[in-house]
Amino acid sequence: MNYVSVENIAKGFGERILFKNISFGINEGQKIGFVAKNGTGKTSLLDIVAGDEEPDEGQVVYRKNLKVAFLPQEPNLDPALTIEQTIFASDNDILQVINTYEKALLNPDDVENYQQAFEKMDAINAWDFETQYKQILFKLKLEDLTKKVSELSGGQKKRLALANILLSKPNLLYLDEPTNHLDLEMIEWLEEYFAKENFTLFMVTHDRYFLENVCNEIIELENGQLYSYKGNYAYYLANKEARIINEQITTDKAKQLYKKELDWMRRQPKARTTKSKSRIDDFYEIKERAHKRRNDHEVQLEINMERMGSKILELHKISKRFDNLILLDQFEYVFKKGERIGIIGKNGTGKSTFLNMITGAIPPDHGKIVIGDTIKFGYYTQSGITIKEGQKVIDVIREFGDYIPLKKGRQISAQQLLERFLFDRKKQYDFVEKLSGGERKRLYLCTVLIQNPNFLILDEPTNDLDIVTLNVLENFLLDFPGCLIVVSHDRYFMDKIVDHLFVFRGNGVIQDFPGNYTDYRIYEDSKEPEVKTSDPTETKVKNTWKKDNKAALSYNEQKEFNKIERELKKLELQKKEIENLFAEGNLDEEKINTESKKLQKIIQEIEENEMRWFELSEKMEE
Repeated sequence: MNYVSVENIAKGFGERILFKNISFGINEGQKIGFVAKNGTGKTSLLDIVAGDEEPDEGQVVYRKNLKVAFLPQEPNLDPALTIEQTIFASDNDILQVINTYEKALLNPDDVENYQQAFEKMDAINAWDFETQYKQILFKLKLEDLTKKVSELSGGQKKRLALANILLSKPNLLYLDEPTNHLDLEMIEWLEEYFAKENFTLFMVTHDRYFLENVCNEIIELENGQLYSYKGNYAYYLANKEARIINEQITTDKAKQLYKKELDWMRRQPKARTTKSKSRIDDFYEIKERAHKRRNDHEVQLEINMERMGSKILELHKISKRFDNLILLDQFEYVFKKGERIGIIGKNGTGKSTFLNMITGAIPPDHGKIVIGDTIKFGYYTQSGITIKEGQKVIDVIREFGDYIPLKKGRQISAQQLLERFLFDRKKQYDFVEKLSGGERKRLYLCTVLIQNPNFLILDEPTNDLDIVTLNVLENFLLDFPGCLIVVSHDRYFMDKIVDHLFVFRGNGVIQDFPGNYTDYRIYEDSKEPEVKTSDPTETKVKNTWKKDNKAALSYNEQKEFNKIERELKKLELQKKEIENLFAEGNLDEEKINTESKKLQKIIQEIEENEMRWFELSEKMEE
C-alpha cells in the first residue's frame, strides 16, 4: 500500500540548486534510511517530505487518513508542561483513556466516573499499553514524570519527543538523527524496538549499524540525483560500489567516443545538414558524460607529527567526585605509544569529566596526572566551534595554522586540508554562519587537526556528521600515528578505529576491556547470570574475563528481585479479581467504594514494584 508519493520536487536557494526532478514513493512496511552529504539538501528534502517545508516545484501526495509523526533534531515542546502532561497531550486515543482512568483512581468516591473509565480501559484492552508506555519512558530515562519541559536538557527533550511519537503509534514515522543524545544502551534498545515493531520509517541517521539492522531500503541523494537500494546498509555499500564501477566504465567509453566525435567536429564545414546538427547535439551530450567526475575524497595523509618521548601520559590513583556522585576512584593507567582507546558508558558516568581532567581543564580530587614533555593534545569537545560574525571558512582554520607538515619534506596547506574534508574552494570562502550544523562540526575537526597534535582526544566527534564525512575521518584516524582517545556512541566508528575500551560502569568503576565494541557486546551477551538451582546436574558458567562485582546483583538484591516477581503475580491476581467484581455489576454503592480504594492501592503497589523490578533488571544486564 502506497503511503506517500513524492513527485518531481525541486529545491534551491538563490542560484544554488540542491536538487530537482526528485521522485520516489514510501510504501507500507518500508523502513527507509536516507543518506547524503551534509549541505547537499538532506534536511531540506526530509522537511519537504514531512510537510514542514514547501518545494520550489513538484508536490508530495499523502494517502487519506494517514497518521504521520516527525522527530526533528530540535523538538518543539511546550515548556510549561510536565513530562507526563506532554505524553498525555498527544492525540493517541488509548493514552487519553489511560489518563482518564488514572484521574478516576484519584477520586474513588465518584463511582460512576470510575466505572466508565474502567469499562473503557477494558473495552480497548489498554492495560498492556499502560505497561508499554511506562517501559518506554523507563528505557529513555524519563522516570520523573512531574519534571517540567523547561527544566530538561537538550538530550532529555529529544528523548521525550521520541517517547511521545513512539506512543502515538503513527502509520508513518519520520526521524532526523534519532540516535543523537541517546547512550549506547538506549540506541540498542531503540534499534531492537524498530526492528520488531510494525512501523513504516523514513529516517536520516549516521549510525551505520542502525541502518544495517533496521532498514530494508537505503535512498541516497548524491550530486542532485536520487539512488535507491532495496536492502540494508551492507547491500547499499556493495551495490553502490558496483554502480560507481559501471559509471566509470560508461565515462571511459564516453571519453573515447568524445575524442572520435571531436575529430569529426573539427573536420566539418560551417554549413551543416539536419543530420549533422542532430549529431552535433549528440556530441554535446557525450561531452557532458565524458567530463563527469565523482567528487569523492579520500584522506591519505602521512603526517609528520612531533616526536613522542618515552613518557606520554600517566594517571596515578586519580579520583573525582561531585557531592555524592563518584566518577573516578583510584584509577591508574600508563599510556603507550600508538594506543587507540574507546570510552563507553551511560550518560553521567564521568566520560567527559575524565577527558577534561586529562587535558587540565578540571583537576582531580586526589592522585596525580603526569603528561610527557613532548605531548601535544588535540582536543575536540562537544561544545563545537565559536562563530564570529562575518568570518569565512578559510579564515577560521588559518587562526589555528597554515599547514600540516608531512613526511619527506612535504606539507598540506589549510586549503588542501579543507578540500580533503569536503570543503571545495568555493565553499571555503562562504561565511561560517551559512554552514549547516554538520559542516560546522567538520570545520571544527579541521581546526583541531591543523594544529598537528600527537595525542588526539575526540569527545563525540560523530554527532551531526554525515556518512561520507565519517568515512573521511575514519580514514584519517586509521593513518594517524599518535595516541587516540575517543568517546562515541557510534558503534561502527568505534569498531573501526579503537583497539580496546575503557568501560565506565558508574560509581567510579572503570574497566579496561581488551577489544572493540562488538567484541565487548559479544562478551556481555555471552555472560549468564548466576541463578541458584535445586538441580545438582546444572553447572554455573564462569566468565573467563575478570568482571566487576558491583555491576551484578548482590545476594540481598537477588532475593529482592525474586520476591518482587512473586509479589507482582499475587497483586495482578488480586487486581483481576476486583476488576471481575466490577465487570459483573452486582455491587452496591458501599461495596463499590471499598473495592475502588482497594484497587487503587493495588495499582499503586504494582507500579512501585514494577519500577524497582526494572531497576534490578537493568543492573543484571550490565
